[in-house]
Amino acid sequence: MPVDYRPMLMRIAAITQETGDVKTFRLHFCDEAEGESFSFHAGQFGLYSVFGAGEATFCIASSPTRKGYIECSVKRAGKVTSDLHESDEGDIVGFRGPYGNRFPVDDMRGKNLLFIGGGIGLAPLRSLIWNCLDTRDQFADIAILYGARGVGDLVYKNELKEWRERPDVKTVYTVDPGGQTPEWDGKVGFVPTVLTEMKPSPEGTVVVTCGPPIMIKFVLVSLTQLGFPMDSVITTLENRMKCGIGKCGRCNVGSRYVCKDGPVFRCSELTQLPQEF
Repeated sequence: MPVDYRPMLMRIAAITQETGDVKTFRLHFCDEAEGESFSFHAGQFGLYSVFGAGEATFCIASSPTRKGYIECSVKRAGKVTSDLHESDEGDIVGFRGPYGNRFPVDDMRGKNLLFIGGGIGLAPLRSLIWNCLDTRDQFADIAILYGARGVGDLVYKNELKEWRERPDVKTVYTVDPGGQTPEWDGKVGFVPTVLTEMKPSPEGTVVVTCGPPIMIKFVLVSLTQLGFPMDSVITTLENRMKCGIGKCGRCNVGSRYVCKDGPVFRCSELTQLPQEF
């Protein structure tokens, strides 16, 4: 793990327009030696910098099983993200990381996995989903429930199609009422409601969820009603992280630093933190 603030230089190798305000950037290391030695775990994050504009925190959205590059998905929201959206393939940006803990992949082996994502919250799940699919024989059943406000807000559309076509994955995609198009062939309904309709069994199942806070709040209600213990439910947070190494105090809540103790938490842990979670 890095011990200083010096960013590694990364070249934008490819840009994918996911939605009207979300782009995915594939980044290659300018220094080949750095690229060869770099490793990370699903769930970790980095700080990405546009020189002259600043830096912002995003998860690493690609899988650690895919070597030679990293990817991040960025929603245009402020100065740094807007400048990053204006960048072109071939431009140089900075990256420092990886920081934070990881999804407990070792503990998940041999179990059923249920991924529940909403909107851009699919980005950290994407890293873990591909990690598990690339080592598919190590897990039991895999199911993906993913939703967004509307069809135009769904990210990774090509991968959603690829996952749907796999015989070893169960997929359920949904959009909020009013967000469907005439061509939409998925569900129409809010993610927590569709989750209840799916009636997944808590027996031997690990749930990993990420999305808007209001979605997570009601997903947890649905999971509780379905009999899932909160120590089998995992989420990931990006609460005001700035320095990435627990020095600035920006992400401090109670006795925890999200950048060091997280961003991955079991939901049973969150009950011990202040109510703002």
